[in-house]
Amino acid sequence: MNLPFDGAKLDRLMDAAGIDLLLATDKDTVQYLLGGYRFFFLAHKDAIGISRYLPVLGYPKAAPENAFYIGHGLEPQHQEVEPLWTATVRNSQSSSENAARLAAEEIRKRGLAKARIGIEMCFIPADAYLALGEELPDATFVDVLPLMQDLRAVKRPDELALLKKSSELIVESMMAVVTSTPAGTTTSDIAEHVRREEVDRGMNFEYCLTAAGPRLNRTPSANFTWDRGDVLSLDSGANLHGYLGDLCRMAVMGEPTTLMRDLLDEVRAIQAAPRTVIKAGATGREVYAPALAAIAKCDHRDEVVFRAHGMGMIQHEAPHLEGAGVIRYPATYWDRPLEAGMVLSIETDLKNPEVGLVKLEDTVVVTEDGYEAFGDDARGWNVAPG
Repeated sequence: MNLPFDGAKLDRLMDAAGIDLLLATDKDTVQYLLGGYRFFFLAHKDAIGISRYLPVLGYPKAAPENAFYIGHGLEPQHQEVEPLWTATVRNSQSSSENAARLAAEEIRKRGLAKARIGIEMCFIPADAYLALGEELPDATFVDVLPLMQDLRAVKRPDELALLKKSSELIVESMMAVVTSTPAGTTTSDIAEHVRREEVDRGMNFEYCLTAAGPRLNRTPSANFTWDRGDVLSLDSGANLHGYLGDLCRMAVMGEPTTLMRDLLDEVRAIQAAPRTVIKAGATGREVYAPALAAIAKCDHRDEVVFRAHGMGMIQHEAPHLEGAGVIRYPATYWDRPLEAGMVLSIETDLKNPEVGLVKLEDTVVVTEDGYEAFGDDARGWNVAPG
């Protein structure tokens, strides 16, 4: 069977974890396993009626012909134009609890009522989890979220193309805003302008963190303005067909001062350092080492924070290089080699009390002998006419 993902890899991961059946309920995981299908009517919201929409995909190890999908009664028309590969499709769920009971029925039909079943614990509603336990009292349920992130850590060419395009469109959008924003504009209006630019380019807007002037607060607000002589940090995330772009660029209203130039030069030097070692086979420890060495040489080293993390369909997905940041997880790739096709976000924050936040965030894909940067434009001071 021609699957839209690496079935052999999934089987190996499930075998290593002792899992007989995968039961996916996270929208991103289901979309990935179905090769891009995401029910358009409920793509962004879950709540409907007095319950919620819960797409469920069941995959028995090494038996894709026995996979099944539990969808909503509104889905058949979408599937007419975007057929699913699963042999069994039941578009009859009426609630999240009902979706779980229908899934349990399919599991029993396949003789897996006593199986070890992998579920994404943080993506299954309580009523669905309780229903599974009632319907399958002899089954064992284990968390497979890290396993599913491992499955999609290496991106296919079509995924990389979406990530590259999303990165380019975000930078385009931010530059359109910078060149047309007058002095005194609030950061909430700036973030809204970024949203419109990204949506106009066919993207799904997610966020825009804005910091203007010496203020370090990045929450878009009607109380903060970008004024003449001030810097502006734009850190925006938006996705294209589910694949996330996440970049940060700097602007200044007028010509940058000598201090501003020095600060951004330091940030650029730190950002450049890990690029010297990124390639297939490098570990998270090796990626961090040159960046930390570059920080040690900076005059403003005490104002700097560096981080590198994986990305793809979500922020901070595998590979997980370090686990000490604001978003915590086990650093599974600190001493584990990266593979070609993995995507990293490299970011450096420099918080200066006089200038404010000076930051770059870049996206690079690991290749066999190095890296390729996505959306790698506008990494200097982008001057707004005001």
